[in-house]
Amino acid sequence: MPVCFTPIKIEHTQNLPTAHGSRGNCIVVRSSLEPCLPTLKPSTLQIGKKWPELQGARNWDGLLSPLDGTLRGELVRYGEFVRAAYASFDFNGGAPSYGSCRFPSCSLLRRAGLPETGYKVTRLLHVASTPTPGWLSPCSSSYIGYVAVCDDEDEIERLGRRDVVIAFRGMVTRSEWLDGFKSNLTRLPAADADENEEENEAPMVVSGFWSLFTAPGEAHCSLQQQVLDEVQRIIREYGGKDGTPPRSITIAGHSLGAALAVLSAYEITTAAVATQQGGDEAAPMMVTAVSFGGPRVGNAAFRRRLEESGGKVLRVVNSDDIVTKVPGFLVDDDDNQGGEPVKRMDGVPRWLVSKMGWGYSDVGRELRVSCQDLASNLVASHDLDLYLKLLAACTD
Repeated sequence: MPVCFTPIKIEHTQNLPTAHGSRGNCIVVRSSLEPCLPTLKPSTLQIGKKWPELQGARNWDGLLSPLDGTLRGELVRYGEFVRAAYASFDFNGGAPSYGSCRFPSCSLLRRAGLPETGYKVTRLLHVASTPTPGWLSPCSSSYIGYVAVCDDEDEIERLGRRDVVIAFRGMVTRSEWLDGFKSNLTRLPAADADENEEENEAPMVVSGFWSLFTAPGEAHCSLQQQVLDEVQRIIREYGGKDGTPPRSITIAGHSLGAALAVLSAYEITTAAVATQQGGDEAAPMMVTAVSFGGPRVGNAAFRRRLEESGGKVLRVVNSDDIVTKVPGFLVDDDDNQGGEPVKRMDGVPRWLVSKMGWGYSDVGRELRVSCQDLASNLVASHDLDLYLKLLAACTD
């Protein structure tokens, strides 16, 4: 059972760039890690018509500093869906079932510790990594998460819409780690790509993440195709006809899963699968990615393309988590007030960053949390449970 923690203080840090180039506040929550009694229960907060704002319709303006209580509850709730992806993964490396989902779809959430969500799992998701010798990694294809749809009428009424959750766990298998270390940038395929386009103007992402996202496995299609197929199926099944509740897609992930969540949001929004189902263009589905401890994913052109497509990203970042600071160097090419690009490369020559393809850009808005007691513990600082405890400790 999750435990919430009492914060020592909440302090506002310097302004940081937002996804749209403006300067926005992030909030730092410093926790003493002193346990208190309340445990997380199914939320009873009525969200109703407030849901688009909580999903990022206004880029979370006014909700992050201080952190809105309802948004805090939603972030913890989505974090619990990600925790369920970990809990349902078979970690037994000596068993033939290693890397598979331990539970059937019909009981996954309940057996993973979420008995009263109002959601049902509609599809398990699998990822294929680069094949490696059996002695190094016993499987090159493994269960990475699931898709779940809210089908409880009371929960739909509370949320103000029918929500679709796509949840991804983080990096687990050795073959996933090998792919994760491939941090060079690769250009994204695009129907409107210009062959003469400069590399710094073309959308590019981490090659290892893109490989994990797009590589097919022996028994399944690519994770990219699994996500798109299931989203299209859900749109067909639940439609957008008159009298039906609004719909949203929330993609949540931790670590590697956070990177896959951002890529999924990009694919769903740029493919326009939520708006191109005959006659539904007036009521598109909002697509939001919630990233817990996610690494950098792509360059500034990728961030711009994601923004232009309407995808929203909220990154929850522990100040002490090294994973959120890699790979590469931050290069923000949006103009600041002086009209000059903002470059943050920690003293590394600009020409070298450009030549080596080390220039990255953070996507979306950032909510920063911090735990002063674990600042020197790199492993604990990246733990999903710590992220959720720090969020639960934050007060309005």
